[in-house]
Amino acid sequence: MSDRSLPDRPNLEQYKKQAKELARDAGAELPEALARFHRSHPRVRELAGSGITLTDAQLVIAREHGYPSWPAFAKQIETLRLIRALADLSDPVNTFLEVATVDRGWHGAGGLEHAEMILARYPEVGTANIYTAAVLGDAAGVRAQLAQDRSLATTKGGPHAWDAMTYLCFSRYMRIEQTRSAGFVAAALALLEAGADANTGWEQSIDSPPRMVRESAIYGAAGIAQNAELTRLLLEFGADPNDEETPYHVAETYDNAVLKVLLDSRRLNARSLATITVRKCDWHDDKGLALVLASGADPNFLTVWKVTALHQSIRRDNGLVMQQMLLDHGADPALTNGVDGRNAFQMAAYHGRGDLLAELERRGFAARLNGLDALVAACARGDLESARSISAGEPELLTRLLAMGGTLLARFAGPGNDAGVRCLLMLGVPADAVWPEGDGYWELARSSTALHVAAWRANHDVVRTLISAGTPVNAPDGRGRTALQLAVKACTDSYWSCRRRPNSVGALLSAGADTGGIELPTGYEDIDVLLTREKARRA
Repeated sequence: MSDRSLPDRPNLEQYKKQAKELARDAGAELPEALARFHRSHPRVRELAGSGITLTDAQLVIAREHGYPSWPAFAKQIETLRLIRALADLSDPVNTFLEVATVDRGWHGAGGLEHAEMILARYPEVGTANIYTAAVLGDAAGVRAQLAQDRSLATTKGGPHAWDAMTYLCFSRYMRIEQTRSAGFVAAALALLEAGADANTGWEQSIDSPPRMVRESAIYGAAGIAQNAELTRLLLEFGADPNDEETPYHVAETYDNAVLKVLLDSRRLNARSLATITVRKCDWHDDKGLALVLASGADPNFLTVWKVTALHQSIRRDNGLVMQQMLLDHGADPALTNGVDGRNAFQMAAYHGRGDLLAELERRGFAARLNGLDALVAACARGDLESARSISAGEPELLTRLLAMGGTLLARFAGPGNDAGVRCLLMLGVPADAVWPEGDGYWELARSSTALHVAAWRANHDVVRTLISAGTPVNAPDGRGRTALQLAVKACTDSYWSCRRRPNSVGALLSAGADTGGIELPTGYEDIDVLLTREKARRA
């Protein structure tokens, strides 16, 4: 039973303020605050060692009110707010159109709960005008509106001052309820045949400093909703897919049906093809990369991010098969990127990609690396003899390597270069050296050790090597996470499920890793067995 109940008009901002105060008071060990944690926090005993955070305080408040989590609590408050607002909603039609179209922040966010609540309270909204019919994919409704006034195909209106085609292409219903796809395509066809512009859209301010970007109808269809048939229809009516958004976002899936439609149209220009190529490297999608390369993408195109596809493939630790594809299609490893001026040989070395260096050598490319680059490359290849020879001839190179040791050790641990990690350790890089910057792409915090990296990336051999070298197993990263917590998360909440095994968890537990902050069951039975057994042994 919950300790507290929500008032008639709950205010989420007030609860956020209360959570901050509770976290502060508990941190100061005030008895009342600590008592609330003991009553309502499911892992209160584990907090003593790791410290109380705002997230912990929010969880306490949510559970005091009978909700399992803060997001569930916050969602209920928003739902209650909307229910009350619906009772005397002054403009249900425009409000519906606002909540049934894309979020202005992240266009792929947002559900249909609020829109459905409005329709339930005001069912007449669904047939109010051509814009609501378009948002719902109601082809009959759209045709009925056009039969009365054909100019509605291009008339702008509603809360966003969009035309009907724009409302349709940026509808949350089309993105979420894919069973309605045929209705959306039929409604779009009716609009296009009545004169709607396939290149319609809207302007949005993005970035800092702010700039305007075109959000085109085909971006809504191809990049957000990933609707192949609507994308094909828009292309048939002359839509231009070479805006800034469509090529970038169409790559964000492993279902390449929409990408095939765009490629088959032959409408994508060299810049758009290069954008998709780089984005497929971001997504580690070898099948998608093969499609775009087969369609003529230039792997040597220097993108707006100042990298070619081969550069990006190295930055993202793609598997060797993707880099081989790029090389097969003419990628030039001698080209330098515009970020730090390194070429693919140098990037491969500093990212610990001994396998790629060997592949380039096998293909007859000459690396021509000197100085520190040559020393790092020797380490990436796991060639300790060459590394020692180079550093003996120029001792200052070893000094420079050791100065960046934490970064190199982490970078080598990422792709699982165990031989390279061992080489760096043998040269004197401390096993507990930290990676100051971390890597946001891989969700690796600042001040991570290589052990954090290897545990999160499920590189089990590297985990064992680093434990043997004396890396502290309970050291937190910049977000307070231990290697064990990351190893568990790698097994239960990561994209690299192909490497999911209990090996790293077992190795860390054997080395004395603290089990604090890990809830059972985790979602992976093999590590649940290990954790349960270890907790019982330590009890």
